[in-house]
Amino acid sequence: MSEKFKIITEFVKDLSSETPDIETYLYVKDYLKNYNLNIDITTLPLKNRIMEVNTKLSFTDKGNSKKKSIFEIIYATIVKIEEEVKDKKEMEKIILCEVQNKIYPNLEKIFENLLKDSGYPINKIEKKIDFEKLYNQQRSN
Repeated sequence: MSEKFKIITEFVKDLSSETPDIETYLYVKDYLKNYNLNIDITTLPLKNRIMEVNTKLSFTDKGNSKKKSIFEIIYATIVKIEEEVKDKKEMEKIILCEVQNKIYPNLEKIFENLLKDSGYPINKIEKKIDFEKLYNQQRSN
């Protein structure tokens, strides 16, 4: 089965690591395991079946502590969808699963480097994202 889309380009649109002070840094360093990885995918139609897909990863602590760091990346992918794709559900699956599966290894590497370069001891993001499963859960809601 051939792909029904082509990635024209991909790039880091926004990258952020915020730790307000040394006390917060020391606290977060000890409690980084409590942080959760969140993902949000949005699209912006451009022209001629070309769209901008923005994949936002954020690593946040949902707890009550006032000492928190913020880690976030918005990764933009410019995608051209083939003419043969007419069905809206098929287009959604391409954007939410196929494109994400293709870009995620690079996005994950950049995000892990952001954490490491921000001084936090992380080797790999523990939770792998199953885009197919997320897509199917979204459709069943």
